[in-house]
Amino acid sequence: MTAARLEVAGISFDFGNTLIRADWDELRSVVATTAARLREHASIEDEAAFLAAWAVERDRQFRLQVPRLLEVDLTERVRHVLGGLRGAPVPAVDDDPWDEAAVAELVNDLEVELAVETYSHGFVVGMHPDPDAEGTLRWAREQGFRVAVLSNWPLARTIDRYVERQGWDAWLDAVVVSQRVGVIKPHPAIFQAAADALGLSPDRLLHVGDDWAADVVGAKAAGWHAAYLRGHQVDTPLPTSAPDASVMADLELDRLGDLREHVALARAGTASPTP
Repeated sequence: MTAARLEVAGISFDFGNTLIRADWDELRSVVATTAARLREHASIEDEAAFLAAWAVERDRQFRLQVPRLLEVDLTERVRHVLGGLRGAPVPAVDDDPWDEAAVAELVNDLEVELAVETYSHGFVVGMHPDPDAEGTLRWAREQGFRVAVLSNWPLARTIDRYVERQGWDAWLDAVVVSQRVGVIKPHPAIFQAAADALGLSPDRLLHVGDDWAADVVGAKAAGWHAAYLRGHQVDTPLPTSAPDASVMADLELDRLGDLREHVALARAGTASPTP
């Protein structure tokens, strides 16, 4: 007997470690490309020192902002890294603020934008999509679902560019990114922004992602259905979380492509029953 499928009208997909692989080696390569470009531009002398300072400030930003459900600021990270390398006092503990006036005296806007653009370009051309990403997005659109990317990401234009380069924009109705919304998943406001963009009520929507707290807990709290991608958080610098007993996912998947076996398009005006 065939199991009943979850009926929804729209599907949103997380980006990092769902539609793309975001592992340590590939992200290090993006930062290394940024460091090399800054050295060519004479903004830094020691690429290794830049990479080390980047890792420290990245982790500090995550520790500070993620518990507050706020997105980290990539431009601010670049400013702080360059300022610290040039003698601005580096905060000894997370709660100590940077001396922004000192950083401003040591860092100019043009080199910050150069670093951010280099990082964005390096990411777009260097990061690999999940093998099932294009096929799943295409399937979702061809089935008649409303389709979106719903992602925590510090630079929305990077996702826009990646989506365009991969040709995924042909299958998407919306790209909703935390930098634009101002908060990160699991905050309900970002799920509401996605629901508004898709023109659907939460009970008719399914979110697919790899991070339990952000994607599953967040979606369920917002009244959505949730599909959890198991085992997709290996070897990544992105914030991660493990499943807990606070909620239950509607679906648990080992591969993104498995989604098509478990979801069907809901008829207009019908509820979205969980199988």
